[in-house]
Amino acid sequence: MEFFRIRRDIPFMRYALIFNVISAITFLVAVGSLAIRGLNFGVDFTGGTVMEVSYAQAPDLNKIREAVGKLGFYDAAVQNFGTSRDVLIRMPVKPGITSAKVSEMVHQELRKDDQSVQVRRVEFVGPQVGKELFENGALALLFVSLGIVAYLALRFEWKFGVAAIIANLHDVVIILGCFSLFQWEFSLTVLAAVLAILGYSVNESVVVFDRIRENFRKMRKASVTTVIDNAITRTMSRTIITHGCTQLMVTSMLFFGGESLHYFALALTIGILFGIYSSVLVASPIVMWLRVSREDLVKPEKRGVGAAV
Repeated sequence: MEFFRIRRDIPFMRYALIFNVISAITFLVAVGSLAIRGLNFGVDFTGGTVMEVSYAQAPDLNKIREAVGKLGFYDAAVQNFGTSRDVLIRMPVKPGITSAKVSEMVHQELRKDDQSVQVRRVEFVGPQVGKELFENGALALLFVSLGIVAYLALRFEWKFGVAAIIANLHDVVIILGCFSLFQWEFSLTVLAAVLAILGYSVNESVVVFDRIRENFRKMRKASVTTVIDNAITRTMSRTIITHGCTQLMVTSMLFFGGESLHYFALALTIGILFGIYSSVLVASPIVMWLRVSREDLVKPEKRGVGAAV
């Protein structure tokens, strides 16, 4: 399905070096921010108090955030849990205040606005649990990355695997760098978004790589640069349709999904934009610079048994 067809190939590879220099600078800024400022980990990773409260009627979550903020918990996460009348509140650790004391303070503050509020459960999430979550998340990223390299090396050629993993790690570091630079809260939902972007980005790379392989079969006398430019140009319509529809859904979550989905949708938005960019202007140039050729992808035809020698 195509909304439009570009008749002349766009010379993407002509500007590959310029865009990759920009990517390298952006990558270094992200790494520098991660090294200096680090990530602003949420309660899932740092530990804290988790409260589940219930109301007679569906409450206003913004009022609950304001009430919890009055107690000094400005970074508290407030979201519905199960039904619209049940609310989950996650608050970071406060030195010198026990979990029981925190729950009592919050309960009293919430009762000022609505007397029907009841505390269902109170739990303390220790930093050790957060450490395990961080380590498991890092391992998940590692295994996904290795799986991507292995898949592309088997389906295409090792040069494509190397190009794709560099492009995908570029996307991950940029997302983490944005969260580090602006000190947005990094939670389990954001980690889930990062893992989703890894798969989403590699799908875009596979589409372009598959067209490159097809072009090597059809465009036998064309140069590698021409083959890659044609492959990217011919997938532009598909890219705009696919990513545009996905971004429409993500944008709705970003603006109407509430506090609990805001950073999840924000991470997806950054990942989608850089996923398109990296597939076209990072992965493809790397494949070209690794000197991919027709012989790498198209096996030579075997001569018949009765053919003349």
